[in-house]
Amino acid sequence: MVVAVANRASPCQDLAELIQQSQSTVFFGGAGVSTESGIPDFRSEAGLYAAQEVYGYRPEELLSHHLFVQQPALFFSYYKDNLVAVDAKPNRAHIALGQLEAIGLCQAVITQNIDGLHQQAGSQKVIELHGSNWRQYCLECQTKYDLAFILDRANCRNDGVPICQKCQGIVRPDVVLYEEALDQTVIEAAVDAIETAELMIVAGTSLAVYPAAGLLEYFRGSNLVLINLSKTAKDSSAQLVINDAVGQVMTEVRQLIGT
Repeated sequence: MVVAVANRASPCQDLAELIQQSQSTVFFGGAGVSTESGIPDFRSEAGLYAAQEVYGYRPEELLSHHLFVQQPALFFSYYKDNLVAVDAKPNRAHIALGQLEAIGLCQAVITQNIDGLHQQAGSQKVIELHGSNWRQYCLECQTKYDLAFILDRANCRNDGVPICQKCQGIVRPDVVLYEEALDQTVIEAAVDAIETAELMIVAGTSLAVYPAAGLLEYFRGSNLVLINLSKTAKDSSAQLVINDAVGQVMTEVRQLIGT
């Protein structure tokens, strides 16, 4: 079992070796995986301040089920301005993970993000805990729409709320809001991937958001690796901790592994 911290000579070399030795590797990512693509973390200090100043509520309130029901116009105003990044591109972390899957060294990506960047980078086995903002559906008739639909004002009421072309019901993003439960099928897929993993890489998350963070309790493998700019509550349980940007780490690891 390898034990390392970020001040070692080459923690990335340690991680590369762990990946090559592992029979099953699962990557679990949070907001820090996508910030390098220019997608801000709305839970950051800057995100909290901006939400309070501009919209009058904290992000958790703006993205809650009850606010969506009671004030859909406010919900969509915040959602479209802060959680939709149509021009964002996969960064080095997404690309490296897609390449690792292609050569059989990453069996699954579990993500808390809703941006779809892992799929754009080539990852096939992606478990989206909180859904995807690329998918939309009508609350009344369940008709499915794409992201472009809700961004087109021609499909919205005057207050910016998107309306179904078939039944005039409200069209909402296929994402999990605060106060809503995670999809049971998605949870089961994540648990299955984690339980069968020999190596689990947790990156870009402080592990403070539940129930997603609680999924780590199902890990029974040999090596837990944490990659995050700051400390997490699970650092003492990890075999390898790297306090650096996820994209930098995964790129170096991919280069060390080679073809």
